[in-house]
Amino acid sequence: MHIKSFVAVAVGLGLVTLSACGSSDGKGTSGAAESKTVTLVSHDSWAASKSVIAAFEKSSGYTVKVLKDGDAGQAVNKAILTKDNPQGDVFFGVDNTLLSRALDNGLFQPYQPKGSDLVLPQYRADQAKHRVTPIDSGDICVNYDKKYFADHKLTPPASFDDLVKPQYKNLLVTENAATSSPGLGFLLGTAAKYGDGGWQDYWKKLKANGVKVVDGWEQAYDQEFSGSAGGKKAKGDRPLVVSYASSPPAEVVYADPRPKTAPTGVADGTCFRQIEYAGLLGNARNTKGGKAFIDFLLTKRFQDDMPLNMFVYPVTKGAQVPPEFTKYGPQAKNPETMAPDKIAANRDQWVRSWTSLVLK
Repeated sequence: MHIKSFVAVAVGLGLVTLSACGSSDGKGTSGAAESKTVTLVSHDSWAASKSVIAAFEKSSGYTVKVLKDGDAGQAVNKAILTKDNPQGDVFFGVDNTLLSRALDNGLFQPYQPKGSDLVLPQYRADQAKHRVTPIDSGDICVNYDKKYFADHKLTPPASFDDLVKPQYKNLLVTENAATSSPGLGFLLGTAAKYGDGGWQDYWKKLKANGVKVVDGWEQAYDQEFSGSAGGKKAKGDRPLVVSYASSPPAEVVYADPRPKTAPTGVADGTCFRQIEYAGLLGNARNTKGGKAFIDFLLTKRFQDDMPLNMFVYPVTKGAQVPPEFTKYGPQAKNPETMAPDKIAANRDQWVRSWTSLVLK
């Protein structure tokens, strides 16, 4: 997704690109050497506590290597292009906005992991074939800089409708829907809200109201947005940004000293529900290790650890949501959603239309 991680992934996890040498069945020289290594391919926001990864390595006997491949959209596209000689064994980070593209391109092989019965029903997908496993959920929403709106004696926007009002002209930055998963999620949120016939008119108004579009989340949030720690350093001048409902608690958790209240807020009426999945890559060299790793992603230890590392919500029964989330970044009450088949049928055409409408 994302990108939501506010700190770099631990160096101890390592970065690795596996070569494509050796026999494809994993029994060649390199396959034997790598049989105790599980390689995870993901987006730049993958993060997990060292102790949690170490516990998996100790109990399973596998060493985890991580290859990060940019924003979620970029990572998915690269995984599809390299699917015949994949870079790793497991892919994490394809979300509901891009899921059909991955499935239609045969990216994953079926696997129903241990613990899949603990996944809450609203997050399940591909139940007939089990090619992907839900791992986390988050809400893509407009965030606002509280200080800016207080200083300007302006009420922050609360809905999609508000964003096109004159008082919010030239205040919003969003991500490119063609290259960024939160950007695409925001586009789908407007399509869900205004329908097939209305979302383009909405974006015409948003463009006329001065929306700024940048390539990805990190540029939008850490450089352009005036409310984030990174944006303040970069002298960002946009007090509205497309990010996540869980971004405010991140601003609290990583501040030193921690503030009593989050410096940013969420426009609750601008949210779109995002679900991220993991899958066993179709030509994985280490399928046994890959399956063990996907099992691990559903364990209580990983699900409990995940929120304060990747700032997403767990998807399994009994997983703990940290108090920082409850206090500073609760899930949206009524986020926009869209059926996977509707996303699959319309996404590419909508992105083309959006590109010609907003970027040209």
